[in-house]
Amino acid sequence: MADIKIPQIKAPQYRGTGRRKTAVARVRLASGSGKILINGRAFENYFPAEALRNVAAQPLTVTGNTEKFDAHISVSGGGPNGQAGAVRHGIARALLVVDANLRPVLRAEGFLTRDPRMKERNKYGQPGARKRFQYSKR
Repeated sequence: MADIKIPQIKAPQYRGTGRRKTAVARVRLASGSGKILINGRAFENYFPAEALRNVAAQPLTVTGNTEKFDAHISVSGGGPNGQAGAVRHGIARALLVVDANLRPVLRAEGFLTRDPRMKERNKYGQPGARKRFQYSKR
C-alpha cells in the first residue's frame, strides 16, 4: 500500500487552434501570471516587432485577461505576419473555451473569423497566378 502514488492535480488547460494564410498555431491556456511562450521562446524574442506582439496579444487585452493566463503556443508555417494572426485566432478560440460569455466581445473585434485570404495558386501554362507569357503577334 505504501508504493501507491497519487497523481498531482494540474491546472486545467484550455486549447484553441488558430490559422492564417499557411500558418497554424496550437494554443494552450492555463491559469497563471501572463507569461507567453511560443515554440519554447519568450514572446518578446519570438516577435521582436512591437506591432506583431500587439496583434498576437489582442484577444487577451480586449477581454482583460492579460495577467490571468499563461499561454504555451506552438506555431508552424507561414511568415511573421501570418503567424501573429494565427496566434491571435488561436488565443481567441481558447478564451471561448474558458468563458463562452466572451463570444460577443471577440466576435465584435473580428477575432473569431478565420481570415480566408490565401495566396492564389499558379495556373498551368502561365508563369504566375495572373501573369501571362508575353504575346507575340508575329
